[in-house]
Amino acid sequence: MLGFRSLLWIGPGEDLGSDLVADAPTLEFCWSRDVRDAETQPLESFDAIILTPPAEGSALSALAELRRQSPLPPVLVRVNSADATARERLSTAGAAGVILAGGGAGALLAGLEDVLVRRRVKPTRQAREPECESAPAAPTRSPAMRATLALVARAAGSRASVLLCGETGTGKEVLARAIHARGARATRPFVGVNCAAFPEPLLESELFGHVKGAFTGADRDKKGLFEVAEGGTLFLDEVGEMPLSIQAKLLRVLQERELRPVGGTRARPVDVRLVAATNRQLRAEIAARQFRADLYYRLAVFPINVPPLRERPEDILPLCVHFLALHGARENKQGCTLSREAASLLLAHRWPGNVRELENEVQRALALAEPGDPLLPEHFSDRLGAVLEPIEATAACEETLRQQLGRIEAWLIRQALDAQGGRRAATARRLGITREGLYKKMQKYSIS
Repeated sequence: MLGFRSLLWIGPGEDLGSDLVADAPTLEFCWSRDVRDAETQPLESFDAIILTPPAEGSALSALAELRRQSPLPPVLVRVNSADATARERLSTAGAAGVILAGGGAGALLAGLEDVLVRRRVKPTRQAREPECESAPAAPTRSPAMRATLALVARAAGSRASVLLCGETGTGKEVLARAIHARGARATRPFVGVNCAAFPEPLLESELFGHVKGAFTGADRDKKGLFEVAEGGTLFLDEVGEMPLSIQAKLLRVLQERELRPVGGTRARPVDVRLVAATNRQLRAEIAARQFRADLYYRLAVFPINVPPLRERPEDILPLCVHFLALHGARENKQGCTLSREAASLLLAHRWPGNVRELENEVQRALALAEPGDPLLPEHFSDRLGAVLEPIEATAACEETLRQQLGRIEAWLIRQALDAQGGRRAATARRLGITREGLYKKMQKYSIS
């Protein structure tokens, strides 16, 4: 979980338990029997403190003792039950959050996530990771994603055009909104448009506007999104889908800082920060003459690559907990946690749809679960278990290790071919092997 890794647990050691430690492998725990024992520790070195007193009254006195220490990380109080009044008293006494006992690792992670989100909404000078304040609320433990978020923070303070590159569902629009919200134009509009959603004539009018009579049906003047976003940020999603004719007009707008509506004769000045996103390899599109090189260099002044979820598996469970907290509250399914079996299922999946697919799966699972229940493998869609099918099939076979691995490799190749529509060159790239290597393996496993 971004911002929280090292925790100090103050209270009975049996409450910590081996199950909690096993179910939260991303966290590092240090244990102290009571506050007096904890005061021998360097408290400022921990990311958060979990206080587990026997009753609310002792929690208040323990909080008062802890608050004498400075600096102090966020303190979360774990109690058996707490109504609104009790929560308010604990919050007034200095508790950053309240966790209900009995909820296991899911309740703990959800409580930490809630504290983290609120700290981002109201950042302080004592935040442990400054770059996180400029990052989206979704957690990350991945070094690759942390590097991406650091670039997002840098981009927010720049006036340069930004190009976000990454697969569908990796959260490019979330990052674009973060760049806008943390930048100098945050009080002005953020306007987004999917360039793939409009046919060429409509996209031109949508971006640049039109004057009355410009074409059939143009019965009045219409502002384009450049003008709507005046002073703010215009987000061009799937910019690689933009027709070449509109690319030329967009290039002129970026160069001259003025636009001419469809059918208009007078240019209008525009002041817009441009953030674009694409899931295509634009350099390959340039080589194929499907994208203008001069426009690419105008857009990619500040390029940022967003890694796919399969390249940062350490983020899967923290993201799942984040979505459980987010959608659990919206769907009135508070208290739902992730079972160990479901966690294993999520970690085994390749997530071709990336973070968006994971969020959709969590929403589906919440719809099938009851409030407070753990999410089980049967709450998720069947395709998540598909990767386990060849492994389970080989387990019962009396084959050598080489034969079993060959069976799994053949299954992976067939899946990749299906995903790429049978295109062998694309499949080879997807698998990270040469076309010749793919042909040999297909011949070896009799894959047509």
